[in-house]
Amino acid sequence: MDYSTTLWTLGVSFILAALLGPLCIPVLRRMKFGQQVRTEGPQSHQKKVGTPTMGGVIILLALTLAFLKFSDRGWSFWALLIACLGFGLVGFLDDYIKILLKRSLGLTAKQKLFGQLLVSIVFCYILHRMGHGTSIGFPGVHGSLDLGWGYYLFVIIVFFAATNAVNFTDGLDGLLSGTSALAFGAYALIALEATQLQSAIFSAAMIGAVLGFLVYNAHPAKVFMGDTGSLGIGGGLAAVAILTKTELLLIVIGGVFVLEMLSVIIQVASFKTRGKRVFKMSPIHHHFELTGWSEWRVVTVFWLAGLVLAGVGLILYKGL
Repeated sequence: MDYSTTLWTLGVSFILAALLGPLCIPVLRRMKFGQQVRTEGPQSHQKKVGTPTMGGVIILLALTLAFLKFSDRGWSFWALLIACLGFGLVGFLDDYIKILLKRSLGLTAKQKLFGQLLVSIVFCYILHRMGHGTSIGFPGVHGSLDLGWGYYLFVIIVFFAATNAVNFTDGLDGLLSGTSALAFGAYALIALEATQLQSAIFSAAMIGAVLGFLVYNAHPAKVFMGDTGSLGIGGGLAAVAILTKTELLLIVIGGVFVLEMLSVIIQVASFKTRGKRVFKMSPIHHHFELTGWSEWRVVTVFWLAGLVLAGVGLILYKGL
């Protein structure tokens, strides 16, 4: 285990993100990369209109520079970087079209699907070249299932689920920054235990980057990460889970993200089949806001839930 390199990576990434904030935020503001807010959402969010978004570039820049500094160049390095930056690029294009070109839906569903699928396929190719195993383990038990070539389809599903779930979580000041730091914290420890140093360094770089970004993203936020950040974070999280062979454990460690995605699925399914909504608004963090919780209360409760789930995930990892 190399805790010192991991900690150095975290610290350098944090400092880089903290320094990049004052440089990037004014640029984003001048370029009018302002946040658009849903009119049907909580009224308190209307004051956020115009707050610079696409701040995910701060996270991705800090992460990349720190990862380049402390990592070795190998298949794992390229797999992690391509997954994170590839999905981040899809998010960047989506943000750019929505905000600068004033096309409210951004990339079309087919365009976004193609971009995400392309990145996933490149990642699968790297896995194959690495000789990465095609079996999956089950949390809490000593057993696995070899999927053969079906494993690569499974990997694509993991990427799509993780990136969308993480994307749904990005809706309140500091919510995703904090919960993702906790999830990557658990994965940094798992990667060190599994002697997956590159995954540990990458996780540490992401922790530092999102915490450095949180300096400006905490309530009241001075900048939002946009899809650039959320998709990049989701892609990186899925990649680490895959490389450490803990794909199913991601459901536990990323339980907050799973809850957010399930709330959207349940809401849409209920409205289409019964014409009724289960929640006041989805994703579920908005439901709690509309029941009277303050934004900061929702965020701190979700952070606490993320901490507990990360701990449970680490305990279950010992049984894998």
